[in-house]
Amino acid sequence: MSAREGPTLSDPYSGTGTTPGTAGAGGAATRCRALAGLPEPVRPRAVSTDDAQSLSVALFVRLRELEEGTPEHAYVRNTLVELNLSLVKFAARRFRNRAEPVEDIIQVGTIGLIKAIDRFDPDRAVDFSAFALPTIVGEMKRFFRDTSWAVRVPRRLQELRIDLAKATDSLEQDLGRRPGRAELAAAMHLTQEEVAEGQLAAHGYAARSLDVSGVGEDAGPTVGARHLAEEESSYELIESLTALRPLLDQLCARDRRILELRFGQELTQAEIGERVGLSQMHVSRLLTRILGDLRDGLFHDEGEDGAETGTDTASR
Repeated sequence: MSAREGPTLSDPYSGTGTTPGTAGAGGAATRCRALAGLPEPVRPRAVSTDDAQSLSVALFVRLRELEEGTPEHAYVRNTLVELNLSLVKFAARRFRNRAEPVEDIIQVGTIGLIKAIDRFDPDRAVDFSAFALPTIVGEMKRFFRDTSWAVRVPRRLQELRIDLAKATDSLEQDLGRRPGRAELAAAMHLTQEEVAEGQLAAHGYAARSLDVSGVGEDAGPTVGARHLAEEESSYELIESLTALRPLLDQLCARDRRILELRFGQELTQAEIGERVGLSQMHVSRLLTRILGDLRDGLFHDEGEDGAETGTDTASR
C-alpha cells in the first residue's frame, strides 16, 4: 500500500537497510508511536515528489513533538532524510563534471540535508526544498573547496586567494597591466605581508611536475604566469572574409547587389525587393541559394570546384 493509500506497517527501509530499533514487532510498535497515525511509506526513496512533500510537512510537525534522542525521534528524522534524498541528487547534477566521484558528492550533500532537517522550522511559511537546497549546495561547495587543493592550506588563506584573484582581475583591467603587491594591498585594505601570504598560498591549489622545465625557449609558462589577453574574434572574421573573397568575385552583379543590401546596408528582404524590383519571396529564395553556394564553396579546396560553382551560380 502506498503513502497515498494510507498507513502500512511494512518496513519502510526494505532494500535500503533497516533503521536501528525499528525491526521486528518492537520496531513496528516504535513506528506506530513515532508516526501517531500518519501514513507510513513502504519505500521512502520511491515515493513520488508530491507525496514526499506533503508527508514531509506532517513529519516535521511530528518531529518537533518528539523528544530528541528517542527511537521515535530517530525514526521520523531518518524517514525525512530518505524522503528528501532526491533534493541531494538534484543538487549533485550541477557538479557532475567534477573529478570527484558522484557517490562522494551525494554523501556530502546528505550531510547538508541532515543539517537542514535539524534546523527547519515548520511554522515558517517556507517550503522545505527551498530552505534545504542552499544548505545542501553549500555543503558540496565546502567539500570542493577543502579537497580540490593539491596542498592543504587554512580556509582563511583559501578565501584570501579567491579575493586576491578577483581584485587582481579588476585592477588588471583598469591599469592595463598586472597590479603590484602594494596596489593590491591598497585596494583590499590589507598589508603587503598579508597579500604576499595569500599569493604564496595560491601556489598550493595546483601542483606542477618537477620534471617540467621552467626556462628555455621551449618551456611553457611557469605556474601562476598570467597575461592580460582575451580571445580576439576579429582574426576568425578576417580569415573567413579572405576565404570568401574569390567566391564573391564569381557571383553575378545582381547576387552581389543583394548581399550588399542585406549585410552591408542591413535592409529587410522587402526593402531589398523594392530596390531590385523583385518580390520579398523571390529575394528570400535568392538569399538562401546564394548563402548556400557560398557555404558549400568554403568546404572545397581553392580551384577544385570554385569555377564550376561560380558559373552555375551566375546562370541561375
